[in-house]
Formats: sequence, structure tokens, C-alpha cells
Amino acid sequence: MEQNKELKAGLASVGLDTYWSQFEGLLPRLTGYRKEIGARLSAFGAEVVDAGMVDNPDKAVAAARQLKSEDVEILFVFISTYALSSTVLPLVQGVGKPVILLNVQPVAAIDYEHINSMGDRGKMTGEWLAHCQACSAPEFACVFNRAGIRYDIVTGYMQEDYVWNELKIWIEAARAVKGMRNNRMGILGHYYCGMLDVYTDTTLQSAVFGTHIELLEMCELKAYRDAATETEVKAKLHEFQESFDVAAECEQYELERAARTSVALDRLVETHRLGSMAYYYEGYAGNEYENIVTSIIAGNTLLTGKNVPVAGECEVKNVQAMKIMSLLGAGGSFSEFYAMDFNDNIVMLGHDGPAHFAIAEGRVRLVPLPLYHGKPGKGLSIQMGVKHGDVTLLSVCEGKDGLFLLTAEGESVPGPTLQIGNTNSRYRFACGARDFMNSWSKAGPSHHCAIGVGHVANRIEKIAFLLNIPVQRIE
Repeated sequence: MEQNKELKAGLASVGLDTYWSQFEGLLPRLTGYRKEIGARLSAFGAEVVDAGMVDNPDKAVAAARQLKSEDVEILFVFISTYALSSTVLPLVQGVGKPVILLNVQPVAAIDYEHINSMGDRGKMTGEWLAHCQACSAPEFACVFNRAGIRYDIVTGYMQEDYVWNELKIWIEAARAVKGMRNNRMGILGHYYCGMLDVYTDTTLQSAVFGTHIELLEMCELKAYRDAATETEVKAKLHEFQESFDVAAECEQYELERAARTSVALDRLVETHRLGSMAYYYEGYAGNEYENIVTSIIAGNTLLTGKNVPVAGECEVKNVQAMKIMSLLGAGGSFSEFYAMDFNDNIVMLGHDGPAHFAIAEGRVRLVPLPLYHGKPGKGLSIQMGVKHGDVTLLSVCEGKDGLFLLTAEGESVPGPTLQIGNTNSRYRFACGARDFMNSWSKAGPSHHCAIGVGHVANRIEKIAFLLNIPVQRIE
């Protein structure tokens, strides 16, 4: 699944230059802690831009200039010992990126007996200063609040798994934000008429996520389809067999029709360098494009599984959610609410495609549908369930005050599902099916959502922080 490793993370220690001549060995010791943090960030896939020890306002200005010139995505500020807020403020203001304060001690607790037995109160003080990261945290937070600086705090100690996991999640979130900013989304066709919840402000999508939106023409896709060679179609048919469990009742005519459309879709994505797409089309009865839109699900499922998520019914907001899940390595499959099972206290979700075959429970089936419900024509569709285990739901929502994210963690559980040629899975939530359904609906998403594997709501919350938009989590 998708991983974009091209991410620059800024790192700087803050301290007080007065200390270095007073307490021998303190500066090298604190430098070692910062280098350990930098090594961990590198191991998480970030290119670390280390601005070193910032211990006075002049160094803060110089460090900010360096970090800004490197175009870092996120800034980690390690509180190595007590530091003045007059030092840290010009640093973070100059960089102008979200700040994560690392209130991270070297150990879980001071060795009180050792310090108290040193016999030299000067040396004792120096030993304490190597552990007093917490001293500046309230001071920095106060100043940041008053200055309107966006920040968060990681509090813990160097040998604690929690600290490194939090840093890893911040890197993953920052990488996803950058991936969304660099993404090119295609819109093919138009909205499903009457789905008022699906309609969105595409300018707002670009403004918040940085996503470039490319408006595509059906005639271009038709031209690519008409130009598809028999060799390309044959290769695509082979890909179908490799990627799907192709049902025996699939007619060769329908397979070739879908394969030809899939070849055209690949060409469209390549030509416009798309990282995602939303589509829907009807037209007047019997129009030339009906042959395309009724044979599009298999090809769009292949694209989704290759981390170019595609959402039907022109659900722009939902393909944004699918892209976020893809960038997090969680998959992201197009879904809507199908039914509730009050006997088993579960909610069923699915759709008639596209799907994300990389997160399927078993192989994805390619099956014929005699009709597409609510849409013209017939063709091939996807029968799939999401892997049993932890899952996360995500919706990109548009409310009266702008965009926000809505997320929930649950579990994909075994049990009977509908075999109607759709994706279909059963989901259990800690709050129960009834309360989940009410809380999710009242938050105001569209009726679609993206489903990914694993519990990644904490990453989504950090993405919302980095984007400076609200997030709501249903629990």
C-alpha cells in the first residue's frame, strides 16, 4: 500500500547558553539525546534537517532560516533542558510550520539517591538540569497560545515505546498531508443527480488539502478505449485473472468490454498523472458512453488497489478520504451503509464498486450483475469482504463552517453477508450499532465513507491538526 517517503522533518534542541560554562559535560550530553531523536525520526522514513542546539535568540533566527530554506513539513522542538520562551518563539515563528514540542526526559525518573549523594550542589544542579525538560513546557505553551502558534506536545521519556510511537505517527501524518498536497485528483463525468450530501465545494477541497483537481472528459476516455490494442486487452484480461477470482458465469464479451475500459482508464491516469479520481456518468439512454460507464468497475478496482483510489457517484469528498487512508497504508475502500443487524449488534457496509483488493478477506471476486441498482445498464462488479480484524472509517465532511474529518474505529467481523455482487462486510463498534449509527449520522457526513484496515484514528487526528481543520471521533 501507498508510502510516500519524501518528507523533510525539522529538528532542533532548545536550551540556555548560560548553562554550558557553568555545568561541565551538560551540552554534549543533551546533544546526544537530540541525535538519538534524529536517528529515530530517520528510521521512521523522514529526511531529518537538524538545526542543532538553539540556546539564544540569535541562533533561533539562524536556525529558522535554515529550516525554512529546507522546506520542512513539520518541526520537532526537543526541550533538552530549561530554555527561555524568547528563544523558542522566533524559531517556530520563522519556520512557520506545525510544531511538536518534545517534553522527553532521558529516563522515567531521576535517580534521587545518586544526585543527593554527589556532595557537590553545583554538580547536583547540572545533573538535575539534564532531566528538567518539563520546566519549559508550560512556558512555551503559554507563549504559543498567546502568539497563535499551532503546536502539540509529546511528553514521556527516552526509553518509552509510547514516545517513539507518537513520533512515528506524527511522521506518518505529515507524510499523508504532503501526499494530499501533491495529489492530482481527476473528476470524470458529474455528480449522481439528487445526492445533495455528495455535492462539494471543489475549491475548498483544493484550499484545505492542496489537491490539484483535473476535470476530465468522457470523450477523451472513449478515444483511449477505441485505441486500445488487442495485445493490451489480452494483457488486461490476464491481469483480471491474476488479481480477481473471476466467476465462471462472467461472459467473455463482458470481460473483454471491461478489459478494454480498464486499458483506457490506465491511459487516462497516466496522461493526467492522477493519484485519485471520482466519476459518474449517465447521459441520455443509449449514448456512446454507456458502454464505458457500465464496464468501469473492474478497472477502477485495479486502480484503487494500486493506490489510485477511485470513488463512484462522483463522491469527491470520499475519494479524498480514500486517498488519506491509502497514504497511511491502510487501504481505503469505497463504502456506504447497507443494513443493521440488531441480533448481532453490527452494521453492514459495502458498495457496488470500486473496491480495494489489497484489504480484502480472501480474493476479490469478479461477478456479473444483471443490472446496476439505481444506474443504467449491466456488467461486471466486485464481490468482496474487508479483512476480519481492526478497521477505521473515515469521511471528509463539508459542514456550514467548512471541511472537517469524521472517523471511528471498529472491527470487521465474520458472519453472513449479501452475495449480490457488491463489497459487503459486517462491522462492530464499541458503542454498539444503534449508538454508532446515530452518532455517525448526526455528525453530518455524506452517506459514503472510506474503510481501511487497522486502527489509525490517532493518525487521522494528527492529520487534522496539521491541516488545521476540526476532527470528530465516534467512540
